[in-house]
Amino acid sequence: MEPLFKFKDDQYPFTGVSHTREVVRAIFVDENDNVCLEYLKDDDGFGPRDYYETPGGGAKPNETHEETLHRELHEEVGFESEVICFLGEVDDYYNLIERKNHNYYYLVRRGKKVHQHLEVDEQIRINKIIWVPIDEAIRLYEEMQNVLVGRLVKQRELPILKLAKSALQKLH
Repeated sequence: MEPLFKFKDDQYPFTGVSHTREVVRAIFVDENDNVCLEYLKDDDGFGPRDYYETPGGGAKPNETHEETLHRELHEEVGFESEVICFLGEVDDYYNLIERKNHNYYYLVRRGKKVHQHLEVDEQIRINKIIWVPIDEAIRLYEEMQNVLVGRLVKQRELPILKLAKSALQKLH
């Protein structure tokens, strides 16, 4: 499958690609179509983080995209989930860690509440989790930091949020 978008990293110097990561992310919506966003606030090797990101993460060996999605949403947000549809792939790079990312985005409906289990780095980095209407999510992305890793997340996720908005409108 051909990616919907391919983005270069223009925030950090390119020194090569040492590895590729398969990442599965959700435009995770509740029963009212409010979107789940994680607010990241931290300062680490990527510099200051002050932005929103959709929930998701790296696939483990021999794990399907849907298995990754359900595991990550359970761990990060604390809900079961039901896949509505595949939205598309976005390829991007994190030059600072010499990584190419294959990001697979899904539109997913929230299920019942379960126990959240954040990893230690997520406990530090994820400041809060919010649920907002999709237009508000798009506005937050349009206004968020446009430098360093925040810029890389913004360029990857803003077009997917707009695509998800269209998909949700078609469902109703």
